[in-house]
Amino acid sequence: MPNIKSVIKDVKRSRQRQLRNQAAKSQIKTFVKKARTVIADTTSDETTVATTVSKTVSVIDKAWKRGIIHKNAANRRKSRLQKRVNAAKATATA
Repeated sequence: MPNIKSVIKDVKRSRQRQLRNQAAKSQIKTFVKKARTVIADTTSDETTVATTVSKTVSVIDKAWKRGIIHKNAANRRKSRLQKRVNAAKATATA
């Protein structure tokens, strides 16, 4: 543990940020997993898929705005999710 008062405060702030970032990343993973299961489920209707994907994109965008994940990482996650949606639509209509 550091002896300097300002460094002690920095360590505390760092730990708080780490917990906050960890929670946000976990939330992203949870929402992406939920969205993928809804997309893969053939019985789910389009509105359910759309709302779930919309919520997931919102969570990803919030994490990007807070600086928790990089902009390109956020766009990559959203793109992969949308590709799954489009592929599911294509197989459902075919």
